[in-house]
Amino acid sequence: MPFWLSTTIMWTTLVIMLVGLFGLIVPIFPGIAVIWLASLGYGVVTGFTTLGWVLFAVITVLFITGAVIDNVLMSAKAHQEGAAWSTLALGVVAGILGTIFFPPIGGLIAAPLTVLLIEYFRQDDFKKALLTLRGLAIGWGAAFVVRFLIGAAMIGIWLVWAIKR
Repeated sequence: MPFWLSTTIMWTTLVIMLVGLFGLIVPIFPGIAVIWLASLGYGVVTGFTTLGWVLFAVITVLFITGAVIDNVLMSAKAHQEGAAWSTLALGVVAGILGTIFFPPIGGLIAAPLTVLLIEYFRQDDFKKALLTLRGLAIGWGAAFVVRFLIGAAMIGIWLVWAIKR
């Protein structure tokens, strides 16, 4: 592959990954998935070496970890503040539907509003419902920090792969 082409592919992949990383600021944007897909695309286009396969496997493990930990952190903190697991499940469904039917911010509004309203009706106490919402928000913030660090690690590992080619 000519140098100019491999350089262009590397820089294009890096830009896509950085869009994914900074897109994590928006909770509904699948930034970690964008980073993972960019690394997959890089491997498909440039070819997987042994090192490439190993590093891509590590990137994949980080991707799965980031996707799971996102939901765990948000739900755990809200549950700790008193939310029922069924409320949190309905909040996730509302977030997905809000994102589908009212992009880009429908999910951002639907998920916390659903949790707040269900917890208010379930507990008949608005202050407790607000505590649950606060827990959800704290979990959301913690999840962002962890996802951002995982995304940065994924990009760092990919850079090792791209430079060692």
